[in-house]
Amino acid sequence: MAVTGDESDTGTASDLSAHHLRNPATSSFCQSEEGTSAHDSKHLTEDAIHKRAIRLMKNREAARECRRKKKEYVRCLETRVALLEDQNKALMDELRNLKLLYRHH
Repeated sequence: MAVTGDESDTGTASDLSAHHLRNPATSSFCQSEEGTSAHDSKHLTEDAIHKRAIRLMKNREAARECRRKKKEYVRCLETRVALLEDQNKALMDELRNLKLLYRHH
């Protein structure tokens, strides 16, 4: 039987089982018919909470590592900028000295 959403509440137990398989958020009556106990659903919820906590922890660690790498990258860029500025200043001084030297000749 295909579940289309038009079925009435007067179905058989197998109809309810099929409906529950497609719609897990059904009443506890349907869950108890299928053998799902409150303990099992609590265990599933605890597992979901635990998995989420692990995922969030890993995400925080990855974000921390990403920020650390970004800071290191920016530090390297700043060092390179400082070196290039020094080199540029030295080249500009050399150019100025060469221009002065050739003006006098």
